[in-house]
Amino acid sequence: MKEPQDPYLIISSDCHAGLPTEEYRPYLDSAYHREFDEFLGQRDARVAESTRLGIRNETFARKWFEDNEEGLRGGWDAAQRVKELDGDGVAGEVVFPDADAVDSGTAAPFGVGLGLSGDQDPELGMAGAQAHNRWLADFCSQHPERHCGVALLPVTAEVGKVVAEIHRAKESGLGALMIPSMWVDKAPYHDRCYDPVWAAAAETGMPVVTHSGAAPRHEYGDHLGIYVSEVTWWPARPLWFLLWSGVFERHPGLRFGIAESGCWWLPNLLWFMDRLYLGAHGGKKLSPFAELKRPPHEYLDRQLFVCATNTKRRELAQRYEIGVDNILWGSDFPHPEGTWPKTREWLRNTFHDIPVGETRRMLGESAAEVFGFDTEALAPLARRIGPTPSDLGQPADQAPVEDSWRRSRETGRHWLTGSDFPVLGTDTP
Repeated sequence: MKEPQDPYLIISSDCHAGLPTEEYRPYLDSAYHREFDEFLGQRDARVAESTRLGIRNETFARKWFEDNEEGLRGGWDAAQRVKELDGDGVAGEVVFPDADAVDSGTAAPFGVGLGLSGDQDPELGMAGAQAHNRWLADFCSQHPERHCGVALLPVTAEVGKVVAEIHRAKESGLGALMIPSMWVDKAPYHDRCYDPVWAAAAETGMPVVTHSGAAPRHEYGDHLGIYVSEVTWWPARPLWFLLWSGVFERHPGLRFGIAESGCWWLPNLLWFMDRLYLGAHGGKKLSPFAELKRPPHEYLDRQLFVCATNTKRRELAQRYEIGVDNILWGSDFPHPEGTWPKTREWLRNTFHDIPVGETRRMLGESAAEVFGFDTEALAPLARRIGPTPSDLGQPADQAPVEDSWRRSRETGRHWLTGSDFPVLGTDTP
């Protein structure tokens, strides 16, 4: 039984690892080495184009690498990595691709890391994904209790090969699957052709996740603000394709999550989808939602989660609409937009007035349940490195904290409880 001031078991639901790109060669099938050399040869041109478009800030990049040279090796060096995790107080992590989010210097072969998308050549895409997955399994095996490796899954490739890669990745020790957020000219995710994939994911107990990164950049020209405004929308889009087409109803064991896209967009979306299903005027004139046997919020609570990286204060204020258990915090290590190397300070500034029990859920317990971490194995580590509630500025007397959130908690999903919508800034910290 936990004592009120026991250290937190922190599991980051969004971290990144990847080899310097040229070092993937031993993990790539030799049949693709020639294409891999061509891909490497185009790297300088890709970096130059990113700089021209303003995606890469040369001054920032230089300082970032100079200031964090040692820690950034944790992107692929297992010993350095656990040192950085310990410093942040993070006991476990969910590991996505692309350790370098500045120069793309750790991109998986053929650009199938965070840029995984339906516009890639299916054969090369699968080869590149398998190369990363093989390396990642080796990497995670060095400290298996601390890492849940996310296998890259080019789901728009030939279905038999996709299903085979799910089982191969599971057998290798990986624990989750990242699919493209965009299918481009391939079949969209409501297509029944993907049902064997969802079934295999459910059977193996591997959550399926999308991650921000891919977007139709060719449409934006030099206007980076357009990309920034939309980049979190694309990984969220598969959610409503899967939900309204009955995927979650047909595959109740499937878990689906959205990473590094925040969760600020979810309350209004959930409110809108629930209203449509429950008989709002706009939904009545449309065809029946025959694929669904329950309202959208029930699928959210049963099967969905949000890896809400760098969860913001505004998002925490909406947690009773989203569902506390549906929010999984992430540090985004080692990306510059994340909390590393100042995670402890960031947690104090963000969670100081959040109830301890809810904080434990969002910082680690929910992620442990979704991604299958062994909390008993991590407990001694958490006692050694985890910050305590006091370290986060949370008072020992929790009664005033609980009371300050009482009205928001009772209101919850106001469209279901019939309560008045709380006004942020009056009854909510």
